[in-house]
Amino acid sequence: MEVPHASLEVEAAALDADDPLASYRDAFVGAETPLVYFDGNSLGRPPRATAERLSRFVTEEWGGRLIRGWDEAWMELPFAIGDRIGSIALGAASGQTVIGDSTTVLLYKLLRAALDAQSAADPERVEIVVGRDDFPTDRYLVEGIAAERGARVVWVEVDTERGVDADLLRDAVGPRTAVVLLSHVSYRSGYLADGPALTAIAHEAGALVLWDLCHSAGSVAMELDAWGADLAVGCTYKYLNGGPGSPAFAYVAARHQRRLTQPVQGWMGAADVFSMGPQYHPADGMRRFLSGTPPVLAMIAMQDTLDLLAEAGIAAVRRKSIALTEFAVRVADGILAPLGVRLASPRDAAERGGHLTLSHPAMRAVTARLWEDDVIPDYRDPHGLRIGLSPLSTSFTETLTGLHAVADALRAED
Repeated sequence: MEVPHASLEVEAAALDADDPLASYRDAFVGAETPLVYFDGNSLGRPPRATAERLSRFVTEEWGGRLIRGWDEAWMELPFAIGDRIGSIALGAASGQTVIGDSTTVLLYKLLRAALDAQSAADPERVEIVVGRDDFPTDRYLVEGIAAERGARVVWVEVDTERGVDADLLRDAVGPRTAVVLLSHVSYRSGYLADGPALTAIAHEAGALVLWDLCHSAGSVAMELDAWGADLAVGCTYKYLNGGPGSPAFAYVAARHQRRLTQPVQGWMGAADVFSMGPQYHPADGMRRFLSGTPPVLAMIAMQDTLDLLAEAGIAAVRRKSIALTEFAVRVADGILAPLGVRLASPRDAAERGGHLTLSHPAMRAVTARLWEDDVIPDYRDPHGLRIGLSPLSTSFTETLTGLHAVADALRAED
């Protein structure tokens, strides 16, 4: 039986009134419009302050300081912003996180480096473990690197409505495992992996772990140092609101930095960047994981969201994220389940990140219809409407409005 609209509207209004992070919504461009945005886990709304920051950079730093800006600030931006991400969102001490290339390039660098280091220490360690339903880039990279280095891929067969758990990982790792690539939050289902438990299982087998944090950074609290994590990569255009194509970050635990040799040797990763010497000698610390000139314009926008996250606190952001997804599940059970919609994400909030997937055979057509009406989710096969709820910019009323629109679109497809 459908839940009456009035009772859901009263609940949404009460949740918004009691939300300690409600005021942060006003900090984002477009939040005042009727458009419903369910895709903050793909591309976050821009903070209003970012327009002023970008304009000021063009006129004062780029236009005013010109090439002097490199000496005055820009050369250190990858490390300064990286350390802020590490401190605010990752539970990482300074000197372990850097802003660099795209997610794909950084995953390639760290995965290749980890495999080579492990195989050099023990030639029997030639296996890379990865989930069969990990994001395509992750899987494609694993296959490519395995072919390039003569390694072997061990696929973890997973339920597409969940992800890699402890039992599955124990069955996959062993004395030949070099490195394990894991998604902290599964891109399709939103399944939240147990970071410390899976890291420990991989370590017991003698493997290194590379965490993909793309769908968790800025939404889910993490403690990489406390987990004993080895390596991690994440993008910055989702919950960190860095803008389309903003550069990714890489985390390398301090204990591994000297051991790992990344394969894309460029001038910015050299020990003496401006010596222009005849041979490459890698820098100490995180600089050795850089390659080319830092993408300064592309990395400055995320600083405003980092300011907001630092002020709000990642623990409060996670509480809001849980409250939003719990409310969305209740609404879906009340108004969408009677229309044949099924939750294709974990019901337990402790096993779920900041997004969830709703399954119905008509969802591809529903998504197209919703976009025309300024309700913006995204679609993922098979039959999945993905609802991304960014805690700082999404309200409970917006969530309810969007899910009512989903119901209307489903009826229109009948």
